[in-house]
This record gives sequence, structure tokens and C-alpha cells, in this order.
Amino acid sequence: MAPMSRLLKFFSVFSLVGVMIITFAGTHARAAELVMFEQTGCSWCEAFDRDIGTIYSKTDESLRAPLRRLDIAQALPSDLSFIVVERLTPLFVLVDKGREIGRIRGYGGPEAFWTQLFMLLEKLDKDGTAGGRMRRSEKTAHMCG
Repeated sequence: MAPMSRLLKFFSVFSLVGVMIITFAGTHARAAELVMFEQTGCSWCEAFDRDIGTIYSKTDESLRAPLRRLDIAQALPSDLSFIVVERLTPLFVLVDKGREIGRIRGYGGPEAFWTQLFMLLEKLDKDGTAGGRMRRSEKTAHMCG
């Protein structure tokens, strides 16, 4: 009986891990993303990197819309084929569930970026496409603090 019990336990654990991986992969694929189009030598992209790039992954906004960076000179990945790419860099496009929610053209400094991103995330909430939502007070506190 002991070998059968171990075998059953192994398959139970294996099945559980499999379900967790599939669930995580499916959830991640549906998450909103902030896609940044950039190019080598772009001084505004470099300014974004200095001001925002180093901290973005630590923000609540990154939990809702992780930053995905793409070189504008490279071919567009197939999962983003619906985006109309402009030649302006940096270009930030908020996408969710295979559609564009909105975009930020250029980089006008930290305050402008956070304000515009806040507005895009509000639009995401209003469209009902966002999986997770922050309370308005949390967003405001983050932007001001």
C-alpha cells in the first residue's frame, strides 16, 4: 500500500503544480502592460530612465501595468500587432486584453508622466478591463508622495 500512496501523492502534487503554472501563465497573459517604444540615442528615453525607469518596477502602477520595453527599430511582436507605432520616442502604450487603452507621447518629466499614467489607469478602470484596482486615495497618495 505504501508505494501506491507515494505514487498518488506524487501525482497530486504534480497536478497541483501544473494547475498553478497554467493559472499564473493565463493571468499574466491577460494583465495590462505599459509598452514603451524607445530607440538608441533618444535623449528623452534616457531622461525617462533616470527619472522613472529605476523606480517604476517598485510602484503600485507597475503591479497593474508592468513596463515592457521595445526598440522601435525592431519588428513588432505578434501579440502587439494591433498597435499603430509612431516614430516618436519614447512612446508609451497602455494595453489590456489585446487592445489599446491609450498612449503617452514623449516624456515631459516625472510629474507629467505620472499624471498621464494616472489618467490612463483611470480609463482602464472605467472601461472595466483592469483585473486589479487600487483605491483612488492610494493612487493619489502615490503620485504626491
